[in-house]
Amino acid sequence: MDSYTHTKKKHPVRRSRTVRRVAAAVALTTALGVTLAACGDDSDGGSPSSTQTASNGDVFNDADVSFASDMIQHHAQALSMVDLTQGRTLDPEVQQLADDIQAAQGPEIETMADWLTAWGEDVPATMRDHSNAGHDMGGDMSEQMEGMESSDMPGMMSADEMNELQDASDAEFQDMWLEMMVRHHKGAVEMAQTEQEDGTFADAVELAKAIETAQNKEIAQMEGLLG
Repeated sequence: MDSYTHTKKKHPVRRSRTVRRVAAAVALTTALGVTLAACGDDSDGGSPSSTQTASNGDVFNDADVSFASDMIQHHAQALSMVDLTQGRTLDPEVQQLADDIQAAQGPEIETMADWLTAWGEDVPATMRDHSNAGHDMGGDMSEQMEGMESSDMPGMMSADEMNELQDASDAEFQDMWLEMMVRHHKGAVEMAQTEQEDGTFADAVELAKAIETAQNKEIAQMEGLLG
């Protein structure tokens, strides 16, 4: 066999091996690309945060922490609005609503504060803390709301709105209180729905469901009283 013929017989083998190597490299690159794309999809469409486990065994995420922290402040303002009904002449149905709000939301604040403590998270200051520290409800609401990060919470009243409610005449107070509380409750419902979508801690999700149900019922009552 001459050298030319021998060389020609070797070339197809080398080309075949080269083709197989290139194909394998392409397949590997494609597989890596699919894996990375899948990771990217998980990141973009996954839960708001990874879960954590507290020392007491609670499994929670950032959405749970935000829900508890924000709802504590939200509830506290609702209770401050209930405080403003003291000494006012209200229709019996409105007085009952105020009593129901106080009875439900006070214990819920304590429950959520216990969660945050167990999770090693800070319990936020509320306007009721400022009130209990010597800033009476008769004072400027700006002092009670000082330092609170509540501007992003749906349904929260500003200090000016709280002052306006506090200073309202008896003739204006009840309707103003109902209108503000409807808006406040709608904000709480929105927050509760977010927790149900994004939260991990089962008790927090259940509380969010209870808040949505109870406050939607009260919204309907208040809107009916307003006509």
